[in-house]
Amino acid sequence: MSNYAVIFDMDGVICHTNPYHAKAFEAFFKKYNIESSEEEFQEHMYGKHNSYIMQHFFKRTIAPDELIKLEFEKEELFRIIYKDQITPIAGYLEFLEDLKRNDLKTGVATSAPKENMDLILDALHIRSKMGSILCSENVSHHKPHPEVYLTSANNLEVEPINCVVFEDSFSGITAGLNAGMTVVGVLSTHTKDQLPTCHAYINDYTEISTYKILELLKRA
Repeated sequence: MSNYAVIFDMDGVICHTNPYHAKAFEAFFKKYNIESSEEEFQEHMYGKHNSYIMQHFFKRTIAPDELIKLEFEKEELFRIIYKDQITPIAGYLEFLEDLKRNDLKTGVATSAPKENMDLILDALHIRSKMGSILCSENVSHHKPHPEVYLTSANNLEVEPINCVVFEDSFSGITAGLNAGMTVVGVLSTHTKDQLPTCHAYINDYTEISTYKILELLKRA
């Protein structure tokens, strides 16, 4: 089974962090007198990189140095809000153990900054189970570009066609499809109708198993 890999996004896939990101953005935007709504978050925040989010909500071009400052400020708020709330999506840890028992390779490919990724991986004690760990700082092109998934496959020494991606956002699913991988949509934030067509969908990890992963790969 070592010729197969499962690669996870993080926000909305390993943990349902989006409500906490929304709380952090609400506090952040309040400081800068920026109005926002849940509908706007759905369209312009979830699954998007911070450079896009900041420029959309500030309604102007943001220079790289300012972006770094604003991004750190918002993400630090998120970490403060979320650090005592870290909980995996139902069935995730059991599913990960099932994959490892069956010798599938596993990795994380997130658009989140390294500090957020470290917080979650270490709180859940899953870092050692991942053969590839990539975050925002590790890529030049962000999702929907496939770079993070193609690099993950290369790190895991598995062909993209033999990889299954778990994603919850439009840009993330598109990145997985663009990489030529099988994609499972996690319906933590969006409905099927709001996402590109995936090879399968789950509400949580009690609905998936290694056996089902192998069945999906056989159809690829």
